[in-house]
Amino acid sequence: MFIIRPIETKDLDGLMELLEKSGHGLTSLPKDPEVLKKRIRMSERSFANREDTPTGEDYLFVMEEIFTGKIVGVCAIISKIGGFQPYYFYRLEKTHHESKLIHVKNDVTALHFHFVHNGPAEICSLYLHPDFRNSQNGRFLSLSRFLFIAENRKLFEDQVIAEMRGMVNDSGHSPFWDAVGKHFFKIDFPTADYLYIKNKKFIEDMMPKYPIIANLLPEEAEYVIGKVHPNTEPAKRILEQEGFRFSGLVGIFEPGPVLIAELDNIRSIKESVVGEIKEISDKPFKSEIFIISRQSSNFRAALGGVVKLKSGGYKISGVAAAALKLRLGDKIRFVSFRPKEIKKKKVTKKKLKV
Repeated sequence: MFIIRPIETKDLDGLMELLEKSGHGLTSLPKDPEVLKKRIRMSERSFANREDTPTGEDYLFVMEEIFTGKIVGVCAIISKIGGFQPYYFYRLEKTHHESKLIHVKNDVTALHFHFVHNGPAEICSLYLHPDFRNSQNGRFLSLSRFLFIAENRKLFEDQVIAEMRGMVNDSGHSPFWDAVGKHFFKIDFPTADYLYIKNKKFIEDMMPKYPIIANLLPEEAEYVIGKVHPNTEPAKRILEQEGFRFSGLVGIFEPGPVLIAELDNIRSIKESVVGEIKEISDKPFKSEIFIISRQSSNFRAALGGVVKLKSGGYKISGVAAAALKLRLGDKIRFVSFRPKEIKKKKVTKKKLKV
């Protein structure tokens, strides 16, 4: 069984071990103990000192295997991007050209340098150990963050983005970087990726402000614009099922798509329910799977069954209660693990097989 909880200083070694297999592309979590230590300290301050308005707090969570204590995943939420150090993107603009004289039609895509000072919230830094990747663990890791947001709504901006990992191979090769970035920065992609965490200012110093015409790039570089890494496809589908859509922005180095959503329209936030525990059962009972978090300042989330009682309140399993450190009378926030339309499709498939 797994829980998701805020990261702590003691988790540094476990986080470093987790990231050993992360390859390139996880820009926000470099394999640098000093950078990670600083990020963990910032996260602990964010959880401890919650303001009434978002000011760039960084909430970092880990997914822990309860019985072993092994950290198998990590994810984060930033309450607001921008501020003194803006975030940089390309904005895609497509124009249609047509000549009746030569009977030719053509679409031209331009990448416009775009930066954000007063930005939305961001979900980021999602990584799951390869040995634990499956549809259940990945969905749980991604969606648990929305229960934290629902519980602490005033701490976040009204919109949230997710910058998806672009097409970079395991050795750090990016066809888009080779065609564009390296000509302006004169460094390789992994170095630029690392420096981006340290200080983003060098991007504005070196990047040309005129549009880049995608149609003039090598075919391999043009193809990856707006595409996600194969390992990121499941994460993208999960967010789209929650209500995220393409924002028209892509990453500045490896141009993966930036997805966006209104917080209050995200399924896991909108459909989440708050209730009181009236029964903790040590016996199995029928229930769909829910993501459950305890309603307290010390966030924890787990998967489990929840049943509404006729007498009022809710019943949960003893295993889930123990994982979340819950007692009778405590309140929980929970949401269905999968959107209703996905569950309906699965039922249809089963009926067809029969």
